[in-house]
Amino acid sequence: MGNGCCSTTTSLETEQPTAALETSALPVVVIGAGPVGLAAAAHLAERGLDFLVLEAGGQAGASIAKWGHVRVFSPWRYNIDAAARRLLDAAGWQAPDDDWLPTGAELIDGYLAPLAKVLGDRVRVNAAVSAITRLGFDRVRTNGREEVPFLIRLRDGEELYARTVIDASGTYTTPNVLGASGLPAHGEADVAALIDHALPDVLGADRAAYEGRHTLVVGAGHSAATTLLALAELADTPITWAIRAADAGRTYGGGDADALPARGALGIRLHALMESGRITLLTGFYTHRVRGTDQGIEVVSRDPSGAEQAITVDRIVSATGYRPDHSIAGELRLDLDPVLGSTRALAPLIDPNQHSCGTVPPHGVDELAHPEPGYYAIGVKSYGRAPTFLMATGYEQARSVVAALAGDWEAARDVQLDLPETGVCSSGLAEAQEQRVGLATGISGGLLSTPLPLVTASSGGGCCG
Repeated sequence: MGNGCCSTTTSLETEQPTAALETSALPVVVIGAGPVGLAAAAHLAERGLDFLVLEAGGQAGASIAKWGHVRVFSPWRYNIDAAARRLLDAAGWQAPDDDWLPTGAELIDGYLAPLAKVLGDRVRVNAAVSAITRLGFDRVRTNGREEVPFLIRLRDGEELYARTVIDASGTYTTPNVLGASGLPAHGEADVAALIDHALPDVLGADRAAYEGRHTLVVGAGHSAATTLLALAELADTPITWAIRAADAGRTYGGGDADALPARGALGIRLHALMESGRITLLTGFYTHRVRGTDQGIEVVSRDPSGAEQAITVDRIVSATGYRPDHSIAGELRLDLDPVLGSTRALAPLIDPNQHSCGTVPPHGVDELAHPEPGYYAIGVKSYGRAPTFLMATGYEQARSVVAALAGDWEAARDVQLDLPETGVCSSGLAEAQEQRVGLATGISGGLLSTPLPLVTASSGGGCCG
């Protein structure tokens, strides 16, 4: 009878931890050394709070390094966190030109790497987190839960303790599948070697894999647009673009009226290539199955009515977005919105059915809190599947959460956002940079000749930069 549900004489509510560390003496652990994770670290340093940053990759900004060849839409002044700038300035940092649109590689070399160096050995690389829990407590046990520290297990088996966890691990390593219904397309795993996720280096390291080969780009976001424009630079390279929508108007964006000029120019150039016939568009395309044939990869769409269409190509770029992986926090008490996978409080503020990147209202620690005290997901991961994230939003999240941890609730709740659709961008910005580097073709949002791709400054999966 000892294993039955009612035979025990000690309930879960009266069970006490047998031992406890002094939680208040432990560091705040930040997961992820991307822009938002390092911004949180900078605010913690400025507030005098002990911290440790755990980065799964081999360098700060490891995910950004995967798209280092791509230029972001927003200039430097909106890509640098205020506390991080103060720390860097104090260390003698040479700030980049505020009006320059950096590439991912420039973002790392000019900002993230110097910031990680200033933060020193409190930034650990090659430290992948596999699980987070409470010391001695699984998700079910309540009494005394808040008094014990977080236990963080690394992939190599090492275990660390923390007073608070700020999860800024992003979504870049968990892209959405190719299948249109949220499930992998039939056969998707069998041809995985011929499927790239968003933003391959088409004009650089990956050129040989694409030049002269028919490529299918699946997705309607800016990452898809960036790849399409890069492919268009390659001679004798057929391009097909597949989207679920009936037209590509959403991808073309705001054009000349776009608050981010480089983003608007991207859409203008893409539309021109479509009109010229350089890119073939397939609408109403719901990827259902893929299989290798002697002629290439056969990709079959089956729409909700059951109607099918098929195309055979040499390679596929799956630019279908990203999703958060909450599995490392499986033993924590998270209150996730059933649609987006953000917190329930944040979901209506970022719902892509209602908001664009620039219309997301200010939000901070209150909207990011979970039933698990002391655990916060910030940055693009906090948005779940919503593609409306901006780097500037993540910086404000970091500032708000750290202010709360320092007990400064007035500052924590004084959340302010200055986003692109409120006029942060100069209408002449893209044109000015064209004159400096030849921001060319639609890849970079100009009309000259040097191809330079553009992507959103989102630290992994966002939409607007």
